[in-house]
Amino acid sequence: MSELVGKRALVTGASRGIGAAIALALADRGADVAITYERSVERAAEVVRAIEAKGRHAIAIQADSADASAVKRSVDEAVEGLGGLDILVNNAGIARGGAVAEMSLADIDAILDVNVRSVVLASQAAISHLTDGGRIISIGSCLGERVPFPGVTVYSMSKSALLSFTRGLARELGPRGITVNLVQPGSTDTDMNPADGAQSDMQRAMTALGHYGTPEDIAATVAFLASPTARQITGTTITVDGGANA
Repeated sequence: MSELVGKRALVTGASRGIGAAIALALADRGADVAITYERSVERAAEVVRAIEAKGRHAIAIQADSADASAVKRSVDEAVEGLGGLDILVNNAGIARGGAVAEMSLADIDAILDVNVRSVVLASQAAISHLTDGGRIISIGSCLGERVPFPGVTVYSMSKSALLSFTRGLARELGPRGITVNLVQPGSTDTDMNPADGAQSDMQRAMTALGHYGTPEDIAATVAFLASPTARQITGTTITVDGGANA
């Protein structure tokens, strides 16, 4: 697969899990890839080495997605390190549960800063650098459209905000041929939500397929949206949740 040869991508929050899988999938298809990470220096280095083993250029950028200045800096460093930018994948995200009445202001701010503000700021910073025909792809959640149990209200709100952001930005960037889309994972086997975790049986029971997804399932969808084949798809959402929202 070589449909992304010559393309340069930035994937935020990609030292592990879904982000790492996305970075590797883009590299598999020929893209050079920059990733951001917050604290996992060695895991970020492992992703870089794996990308380089595929014959692609890779860089890791330390950036806390809750820090507005760090988000903008990471885009600038990616552009400098890769020589430009064609694809932005807003993957970084956090999850903190709890009833609204009991959530601290610190937790609410953290969720909104990482899950919403960083997506807006990274996209804003990338717009002037993206080539015409470029891609912006954000990672949301199936909980952005349906809240089937209590304790995830604020998290779900943060992910639903990406629906309108995606649609509006697609309108703004359409004249340049830049597509903007949202991928909504369901239960996916990661460190954040392991398939053998305390709530995993309940989550599996909610799906039509009866099992968790893998990071590679999400990465394959992102790689498709990044490819020339998806040039007519913009302002839309693809939900990869095993039928949890069916």
